[in-house]
Amino acid sequence: MNVLVWVEHDNASVKDATLAAVTAAGQLGEVTALVAGAGCDGAAAAAAQIAGVAKVLKADDAAYAHALAENVAPLIVALMADYDAFVAPATSHGKNVAPRVAALLDVMQVSEVLSIDGPKTFTRPTYAGNAIATVESSDAKLVLTVRGTAFAKAAATGGSAGIEAVSGTGDAGLSHFVGAEIAKSERPELGSAKVIVSGGRALKDAQTFQDVIFPLADKLGAGVGASRAAVDAGYVPNDYQVGQTGKIVAPEVYVAVGISGAIQHLAGMKDSKTIIAINKDEDAPIFQVADIGLVGDLFALVPELTGKL
Repeated sequence: MNVLVWVEHDNASVKDATLAAVTAAGQLGEVTALVAGAGCDGAAAAAAQIAGVAKVLKADDAAYAHALAENVAPLIVALMADYDAFVAPATSHGKNVAPRVAALLDVMQVSEVLSIDGPKTFTRPTYAGNAIATVESSDAKLVLTVRGTAFAKAAATGGSAGIEAVSGTGDAGLSHFVGAEIAKSERPELGSAKVIVSGGRALKDAQTFQDVIFPLADKLGAGVGASRAAVDAGYVPNDYQVGQTGKIVAPEVYVAVGISGAIQHLAGMKDSKTIIAINKDEDAPIFQVADIGLVGDLFALVPELTGKL
């Protein structure tokens, strides 16, 4: 089976989410990586170094400068004549591109794949991760998004794939890039952080969230996350949100501070290797998945913990 993988990049380097997608694609067949961008030589060179990639297709065109899904999808569909499957990471970009590809190919998309059990058989979460469905596709072409936390990341170096330039389909004229407001932080990005400290609605307000959570995260070199309730209350921007409608993470250590453990939040972090929960309610659902639980007032416990690190 020939598999085309969508590479997420910034025109210079490849995003970590792509590495897990390459691992998943490799279980299906020979992997070709697609790098679409503007001035994307650096990203194409980085993709060629990924272990398991047999070939890199580079579509360098101004139309792909901001990876607009309306422009990228027709390019992928045109290339799919030579491929049996299209694989994208289940990120915001991947979830934007893959459904359009599936629609244009008139096939069913299999979303959030957790494992590959056969050439066309996959497992995926349903009911907020409380059940795992086994699905089998009957389509001639496969379109998959894969959950990055379910697959090991392919080595970013060690490969030596050839790079082949392909002509793009140009600007579809359906959308245009206006601007981006990108939050910059010295802390690790949630998707790649080995340690995450998350706060919930119990932190009262934005200033208290910063005063309690940020010092602990800085001491641990951790990324900062939040429950949906904390995001909805305006404590932090929505790119901090962990959960079913936020980011799915699986760090080595996940520290949940003042988070009750609603099912929507658990769906985004329960695959973490070690879960530490701090909550004053000893019956909070978060303690059912926690490896280490600390019952008490977070406003006393967290500063004390931070001070001892």
